[in-house]
Amino acid sequence: MQVQRIDHVEFYVDDADQAAAQLAASYGFRIAGRLGPETGVTDHHSILLRQRDIQILFTTGLTPEHPATEYVRRHGDGLATVALATDDPVAALTEAVFRGAVPLSPAVPEEPVSVTNRVRIGAFGDVSHTFVRPGELATLVGAGGTEDADGLDLMDMIDHVAACVPAGELDTTVGFYERVLGFRQIFEEFIEVGEQAMNSKVVQSPSGEVTLTLLEPDRHHVPGQIDDFLAKHAGAGVQHVAFRTDDIATAVRTLADRGVGFLSTPGSYYDELERRLGHVGVPIATLRELNVLVDRDEAGELFQIFAQSTHPRRTFFFEVIERLGARTFGSANIKALYQAVERERARASASAGIAG
Repeated sequence: MQVQRIDHVEFYVDDADQAAAQLAASYGFRIAGRLGPETGVTDHHSILLRQRDIQILFTTGLTPEHPATEYVRRHGDGLATVALATDDPVAALTEAVFRGAVPLSPAVPEEPVSVTNRVRIGAFGDVSHTFVRPGELATLVGAGGTEDADGLDLMDMIDHVAACVPAGELDTTVGFYERVLGFRQIFEEFIEVGEQAMNSKVVQSPSGEVTLTLLEPDRHHVPGQIDDFLAKHAGAGVQHVAFRTDDIATAVRTLADRGVGFLSTPGSYYDELERRLGHVGVPIATLRELNVLVDRDEAGELFQIFAQSTHPRRTFFFEVIERLGARTFGSANIKALYQAVERERARASASAGIAG
């Protein structure tokens, strides 16, 4: 099975127009196409946004039977589909089912009128994978785009998708990707912060272009942010999507000017940075100014920052990442990112208490 890359991700949302407008305004995506009653599709409304090689589809169900309708009722807005590019979607589906995948498409339509009825398999929770030919999405959702002069070209591709699964399901989920899709595990880490803890494993396609970070709460510690996600999301799901850039300092400054909020990092992190890593590819003063984290693996450096969640349930957010040679993840960053999310969770809880 030749999985090349992530072709696009699809969010099921209550209001596709509003979600698309917010992403365009904050992250500089351009609207590339629309699908719905105006194009002859009656059961859903979809809007495609694009920035370089990143494609994001927002879909709203228009009938009770459409899967987006039930997804939003149960989870709220969320990422429901990670579409994998392959030259032969039907063959990929056949092979995946032979290897044990659960097919979610009863039949493969020869002339599909929708991107939501493509060849589809279950992945984890209510998240699925579809197989699509490279460039197919533009054909299916190819009308109603805009030439937005305010659009950006800061971010190149989806670096990775991070998901939370219930305690005890991490190894099973990793096994699914290894057995069904031919991925391999490239990283694992046990993170302990105070009385909380989580397990993390990363799987990657043979092409190296599809990476999933899988997170599981440790049941021997007190409940923490992964448990919080699972409760608010009502089960396993995608916690964040990371956009890759080749200039994280410019990206963070530009996005901040457009209203994107980012999680903060204590100054002590940067006080220890030079001693821990020595010289790095972005000046430490710049990293400190922008709250960007840096770490290394055996191949190079990576720089990361989380955006603040704007989701009503706080179950999803975006990340921006730059890689200077690094192919995996550094242990220090995973813990620092966990701590940053925990600080934001505490801040949100305190604000809610004051408001109440």
